[in-house]
Amino acid sequence: MAADGAWPSGPGGVTIRCEGLAQRFAGGVTALAPLDLTIAPGLTTALIGPSGCGKSTLLRLIAGLDAPSGGRVTADGRPPAQICRDGEVALAFQDPSLLPWLDLRRNVALSRRLARKAADPALVERLIGLVGLAGFETSRPASLSGGMRQRAAIARALAAEPRLLLLDEPFGAVDELTRRQLARELPPLWQARGATVLLVTHSVEEAVLLADRVLVLSPRPARIVDDIGVPLPRPRPAGITDSPAFRQLTRRALTALEGGAP
Repeated sequence: MAADGAWPSGPGGVTIRCEGLAQRFAGGVTALAPLDLTIAPGLTTALIGPSGCGKSTLLRLIAGLDAPSGGRVTADGRPPAQICRDGEVALAFQDPSLLPWLDLRRNVALSRRLARKAADPALVERLIGLVGLAGFETSRPASLSGGMRQRAAIARALAAEPRLLLLDEPFGAVDELTRRQLARELPPLWQARGATVLLVTHSVEEAVLLADRVLVLSPRPARIVDDIGVPLPRPRPAGITDSPAFRQLTRRALTALEGGAP
């Protein structure tokens, strides 16, 4: 960890390219229409759309967790499986998937070992504090609430210092006050690292607050119905959600959602 307590700077994020990327499941359900998309390095991109439209499917394809039925996805020209092997990807999905036999501290620290990075106890402790779990370092997952486990999963993903960070509803299980705190305090960590971040959320306000770019997806099969740049200052100042610029961006995203049917 850097001397000033910040997340240390790194090599920057990866460029994600989807070329004709499509996903069709057994039984004939098409989750993702052929999609061409480039995600720039070092920026945070949010995906919003109706429930079941294919947001999480796209995230899993980019993570290399599923194989596409058509097209391809690359990160800096490499297949997702390779950047995962190289320890450059971290994920925080809706299921925290903490190891039940490890305490909180060791669950968070585990991601560094899996990414083949040196142990950094100071970074682990700081992240645990940032997600509001100081005092629970020796607790096991079974003794934590759902929201606490979700916050632990976010800390675990950040501890790996990834070049590509994939977040699927990362604040969905936390209370509103904690959600606002995390939305304010966590983005500077991955921005300092220069990570490429892809975020799935159902909250339009959260998407605009966290992202540099918001992609609005249509009902299944997902296609992009609007691509919204978010030219708001970073770090986001207090009260930004009440500004005319913020309200204009959220209205545009909502309008695209409401008219997003093919």
